[in-house]
Amino acid sequence: MLFDNRFVRELPGDRVIGGGRRQVQGALYSRVEPTPVDAPRLIACAPEVAAQLGLDPRDLGVEPWLGVLSGNAVLPGMQPWASNYGGHQFGHWAGQLGDGRAISLGETQTPVGDRLELQLKGAGPTPYSRTADGRAVMRSSIREFLCSEAMHHLGIPTTRALSLVATGEPVLRDMFYDGNPRHEPGAIVCRVAPSFVRFGHFELPASRSDHALLERLVEFTIARDFAKAEWNAGSSDNPTGRETMRAQWFAEVCRRTAVMIAHWMRVGFVHGVMNTDNMSILGLTIDYGPYGWVDNYDPDWTPNTTDAQHRRYRFAHQPQIAHWNLRCLAGALAPLFQSTAPLIEGLGVFESTYVAAERANLAAKLGLSECRDDDPAHMERLQGLLHEAEVDMTIFFRTLAEFDPRKPDLALFAGAFYEPHKRDRHAEEFTLWLSAHARRLLDDPLDPRERRERMNRTNPRYVLRNYLAQQVIDRVEAGDDGAVAELLEVLRCPYDDQNEHAALAARRPDWARERAGCSMLSCSS
Repeated sequence: MLFDNRFVRELPGDRVIGGGRRQVQGALYSRVEPTPVDAPRLIACAPEVAAQLGLDPRDLGVEPWLGVLSGNAVLPGMQPWASNYGGHQFGHWAGQLGDGRAISLGETQTPVGDRLELQLKGAGPTPYSRTADGRAVMRSSIREFLCSEAMHHLGIPTTRALSLVATGEPVLRDMFYDGNPRHEPGAIVCRVAPSFVRFGHFELPASRSDHALLERLVEFTIARDFAKAEWNAGSSDNPTGRETMRAQWFAEVCRRTAVMIAHWMRVGFVHGVMNTDNMSILGLTIDYGPYGWVDNYDPDWTPNTTDAQHRRYRFAHQPQIAHWNLRCLAGALAPLFQSTAPLIEGLGVFESTYVAAERANLAAKLGLSECRDDDPAHMERLQGLLHEAEVDMTIFFRTLAEFDPRKPDLALFAGAFYEPHKRDRHAEEFTLWLSAHARRLLDDPLDPRERRERMNRTNPRYVLRNYLAQQVIDRVEAGDDGAVAELLEVLRCPYDDQNEHAALAARRPDWARERAGCSMLSCSS
């Protein structure tokens, strides 16, 4: 495997190598080595990611790769670093943040010519760790590993996960931030992406008025991470051409972000911590912390206990937050433009792209050939009923593919209701909606078989519900390492009816409603 590491080769780095926690000025990264661990063992790997890198999955659990994936070894050509960025957290500027427990090993060219960066999460302290230890616990690492792969197989842009390694060392964490820390088993995830550059990478130099560094990062990002984009900028050798190219680049960032968010909304995914330092410049889902999937449909639900009071990052608010974050990015980039007009146009691209994607998703979820002007109101009425009657979002939309418009029957959806008395209370309203939907379907040109297939490619049967992830965590902590691979195998085919795993597509059980890790989670990891 060959590494060329353009990020550290072409961009300015910290003059201090390694060392303690500090403010790093005028640099986009610090060179730092992973901290070795005592007794690493491979818990799980993603075979598709290994193949993409040209690796045999069987080699990941033995040396030298086990050493690399645990932070105990560095291959020739790797140049480990932690990158420097800032961000807005919960709406407030937080200053320098950086990779506090993530260490990139290097950038490699895959056998088909793609560029991928390998990054260890939980590999020890960096200059950006602030008061933390740079480690990660097993529970959060399992969740990151599984969700990275689950999202990919759902067709959602995301970082990937190559491996999950137990470190054999305990990590002290206060899971509930209640003054009762305890030791938990430690782990490291090797995550993989073409780039880990975030909105916050641009915000930090802008906040420090380091416009030269900001411009250098923008030019680098366009050249490396958007190398295949076709710009209509003319020559980039003059100021006008460069600004035109930057404007098109920003518009593309906005477009990709809109596509990603529309996918989240399609499947009921809630990120939980949409800070600007958790927003990928490539429109990839990144940094899986207190995420969750909507069980009973609730537009105000957030999986993050830290956000429980204000619910800034609640499910239905995610499109608005993405737009807000893009405005922060636009503000950071503004010094590189003669006027804000190109940036405002880029934000308009987010809005138009998201509206178009939402309309396409609406049609696909409801089994329609297209979204007519009155269909959004039809969907809104349904969503209101799903919320009031406490109906499982995933199960309802998956079941809707079996709906026969010639025989509207609410009984078909009995398995999606969490509370039978709420189903009875809203039965008449649901019946009216189903009758209206039946008329809409009968007026639509889609063939019933084509409609069903299209809906089942849009509405997944299996999603990574929090209680499923917690069950795997419990099994691994009890010594059953195979639990991760078992669930991953199901999540690799989320749109298929896997009859032998039907229990994994069921409603959230009552015992999981309030249990820690099964509903809301903290940021502790």
